[in-house]
Amino acid sequence: MDENELAACVRRVLIQYFKDLDGEDPARIYEMVLNCVELPVLQVVLDKAAGNQSRAAEMLGINRNTLRKKMQTHGIK
Repeated sequence: MDENELAACVRRVLIQYFKDLDGEDPARIYEMVLNCVELPVLQVVLDKAAGNQSRAAEMLGINRNTLRKKMQTHGIK
């Protein structure tokens, strides 16, 4: 299986996460990963779009209202 650099990074971090749990039961991993990845994705895309939310939403392939909701969730102004 060929992985891109981002997928390989996520894989390494999750493997380490499970090691660090040291026997504790994991919970809500999917939500945790999405929240960790979503913020930098939004920040970088908004920067590349020079703050233009319509353009950023288009680049992300999401609705502008969805982008605004995600920005609010993550405290992005």
